[in-house]
Amino acid sequence: MDDKIRQLNEWIGESEKIVFFGGAGVSTASGIPDFRSKDGLYNTPSVGFEAYQPEYLLSNRCLVHEPKVYFEFHRQKMDTRKIRPNHAHRYLAELEKTGKLTGVVTQNIDGLHQKAGSRKVYEIHGSALRNYCMKCGKIYPSDYVFESKEPVPHCECGGVIRPDITLYGESLPEDAVAGAVSVLSSVDMLIIGGTSLTVYPAASFINYFGGKYLAVINRDPLDVHIGKNVLNITEDIDRVFAGLAEMENMTL
Repeated sequence: MDDKIRQLNEWIGESEKIVFFGGAGVSTASGIPDFRSKDGLYNTPSVGFEAYQPEYLLSNRCLVHEPKVYFEFHRQKMDTRKIRPNHAHRYLAELEKTGKLTGVVTQNIDGLHQKAGSRKVYEIHGSALRNYCMKCGKIYPSDYVFESKEPVPHCECGGVIRPDITLYGESLPEDAVAGAVSVLSSVDMLIIGGTSLTVYPAASFINYFGGKYLAVINRDPLDVHIGKNVLNITEDIDRVFAGLAEMENMTL
C-alpha cells in the first residue's frame, strides 16, 4: 500500500485542481456504519424495525404514510451530532486550505466534512443537521428533530418538521447538484473514496470528470475507468489519508 500512497501523493502534488467524491465509507472510521457492507445498515438487524426494509425506512413513502416509524428510525440511526471527523475528513480540510482541493462532493448527510473545516462541500443527499417545515418552509435548528418530544415534530403552522435529507423517491437538491457537476467538470484530478458507486443518480456524476488523474480508494475493489490515469487503492480510506498526512508531515 505504501507505493500506492506515494503515487497518490505525487499526483496530488502535480495537480492544480482536485475534487473529492465520497460516500458512507468515509465516515465509518468515525463510528458511523455504512449501508451496503456486511456490517452496514442494510445488512444488520435494526431492533424494533425488523418488519421493514431499510430502503423503505429511508423513503418519502415512509415519511408520508408512517411518519412515527420514520422519525423513530431517524432518531435512532441518523443522529451524528456527537460524532467526530476522522483522518479523511481532516486531511481533505487541510488540502482545501492549500488551494488544491476545489470541492468535496459527498453522498453523506452527517456534516463531518464541515466539522473538520471544509468549506466547499456539495451535499447531494442533503444533511441531517438541517430541518424545515414541509408546509411553510420555516427553518429549524439542527437539534430540533432529535430533541422534540413529539413522535412526529410539528411546526407552529401545523406542518411536519423534517430533516433536510434526500429520501428514496425524492429529487436531489438542485443547488448541490449544479455545484457538484460544475466542480467535477473543471478539475484535473478526481479522488473517489468510500463509496460503492451503486446509488444513482449520484454515482453518475463522476462521468462529468475529464481530467488527467483518477484515484479510487475503497475497502472493496471498484472497476472505474474515466480519465487518463487510474490508481486503485483497496483499503480503508481513513488509513490511506493518515498515510498521506504522515508522508507530508501534516498534523491532523
